[in-house]
Amino acid sequence: MNGRRRALSALLWACTAASAQERAADAPPERIVGDVRQPLVLGLDLLRSFDAAAQRSVRVTREANGQQRETTLRGVALRALLERAALAERDRLDWRKTVVVVTARDGYRVVFSWPELFNTEAGTAVMVAYERDGQALAASEGPLTLEAPGDIRAGPRHVKWLERIEVRILRD
Repeated sequence: MNGRRRALSALLWACTAASAQERAADAPPERIVGDVRQPLVLGLDLLRSFDAAAQRSVRVTREANGQQRETTLRGVALRALLERAALAERDRLDWRKTVVVVTARDGYRVVFSWPELFNTEAGTAVMVAYERDGQALAASEGPLTLEAPGDIRAGPRHVKWLERIEVRILRD
């Protein structure tokens, strides 16, 4: 019975991995959309074009299989990307009621408020990462991932396979 379970598990894993690769090949490029003046298509060329002040290199510790593992992530501050896309304000106080929704290809979503990203230490640390330990991200993470290293519990707002960043001004 154990052999059958292992074989079935291996088959399911292989199908899931193939399906994820097919979805990745057909998926639209990662982008910033919504209430912005300049929608952006995110790619390595764009991310690497940001100046040193926008680039982030952060050491993070993750637990995997009961072991602590320290890695270095490289990417661009989410704040810098949002500044380049530019909030499409109709009212000078729209920023106070703006949220940023980050979505993964599997539909997982996390939310940040505009004031949180621009007025807090934790917000300034949020980044779109494209490298781990000097290498492209692993296939299990996607070409881009969002990290919030300033969060006390980083897991809930870690977005693998980042697909879209949507800016929404909450209006009545």
